[in-house]
Amino acid sequence: MAIISTNKQSNSETRSRYYRNGPDHGAGEHIDFVHVRRRFDFCSIEIGRWVTRAEREHAAGLFYDALCDLMLILQGPEPLISLRGSLSLQYGIGGRPGVSAHYNPASRSFSLAKNAGPGSIAHEWFHAFDHYIASKAIMGASTRTFASRAWLDNAPPVAHPMNTLLFDCFSTILLDASGQQPSTLFTASAAADRQLNTLYYSQPEEMCARAFEAFVQDATIKNGFLVKGTKATKEAELGLYPQGEQRLQINAAFDRYFRTLGAALQRQG
Repeated sequence: MAIISTNKQSNSETRSRYYRNGPDHGAGEHIDFVHVRRRFDFCSIEIGRWVTRAEREHAAGLFYDALCDLMLILQGPEPLISLRGSLSLQYGIGGRPGVSAHYNPASRSFSLAKNAGPGSIAHEWFHAFDHYIASKAIMGASTRTFASRAWLDNAPPVAHPMNTLLFDCFSTILLDASGQQPSTLFTASAAADRQLNTLYYSQPEEMCARAFEAFVQDATIKNGFLVKGTKATKEAELGLYPQGEQRLQINAAFDRYFRTLGAALQRQG
């Protein structure tokens, strides 16, 4: 669930530290966390007491651009990003050594450490989505269920065309072309876990979050604060992110799902 890893400046200056090629979402306006919450209707936004004003302003601009870029990549409206107002954001709160970001299912909150490196938002947002969608996709899902894990465990699904598209994403990530054997991504992830004597990389929710990272990084819009590291990193070299034909198939499956979901949400208003 986690990524293991004083002069006042304008938002444009501080945001320029991270590569992105998306549009100017703020249209030159000074962006703070009030803008972030109002735009997406997050349940709450909390800032740590040790976060300075300059750091707060810096982070607000980065979050705003990243979330707006994610919205464009997913082709959906603002309620998709905040999961219909159920998701909370935290910045500089509850950090743990070696962890730059994490999602807490109990509080439905996404947290980014104050001094975290860029690129963790896409991974943790998908954990939040995976958790949120479980009750809509899996019959009898508990409050701690992740849809990806429940699907792999053959939990009874909720019959719906949108869920069929979602399960296609999980199948493409976790299983081979026959649908009967583990995928290349799973095989590489399990090998990494054996080498490290742990159980992390091969968990279905972690594989799906990394696959979503790859989908977001491969999009036309680029944002280094939203996602990075799925191609030219040690983890990528170990096959811990989708590669080759599987990556293309996963990207296509995610695109079909989120494009269809976004269109449905747009129609609902």
